[in-house]
Amino acid sequence: MTERGLLAGEDGRDRCAWHGNLDDYRRYHDAEWGRPVTDDRRLFEKICLEGFQSGLSWLTILRKREGFRAAFAGFDFDRVAAFGEEDVARCLADPGIVRHRGKIVSTINNARRACELRDEFGSLARYFWRYEPGPEDRPARVDWDTLVANPTTPVSVRLSKDLKKRGWTFVGPTTVYAFMQAMGLVNDHVEGCFCREEVERERAAFARP
Repeated sequence: MTERGLLAGEDGRDRCAWHGNLDDYRRYHDAEWGRPVTDDRRLFEKICLEGFQSGLSWLTILRKREGFRAAFAGFDFDRVAAFGEEDVARCLADPGIVRHRGKIVSTINNARRACELRDEFGSLARYFWRYEPGPEDRPARVDWDTLVANPTTPVSVRLSKDLKKRGWTFVGPTTVYAFMQAMGLVNDHVEGCFCREEVERERAAFARP
């Protein structure tokens, strides 16, 4: 480790340390985490998977992601919204996912709520990107200690409350903030990580929905 929160890779580049130099986790860190997303399916997938991750590690969920995609119709929320009790039973019998009845039922419920959001705002992206924090809501320096000390933010608390008011479940403020970090609503690659500057450039060029 070159400094707290950073890990030097075999390629000589420093990265956020949380990937632990595991190949699949490092690829996720480099290519996905923090890159701004507007695709509704990806947004829905991520917020559901963050709900499944509650009490577990994200690596566990990442390694089952293809199984989740197969079980939940590629996270096409129109299709998932039509799931019934037979689908719940099918998912509970599926070793390729986390077989937690409450989280499975929550995903179906949230698909129905996602349809409502899409109908109201035109897309999930337009809804979620309304909660992108302004510069005044961001730390002056994003380092490991700052991230550890702030697993939630005032903006993630507001988003969580609004989603719950709209009937979503498994969307607490910590879960919601992890979603915001992953989908690029914030850039929480730590200072010194080579991805931080890349993501900043992507966010600068990014057309908000």
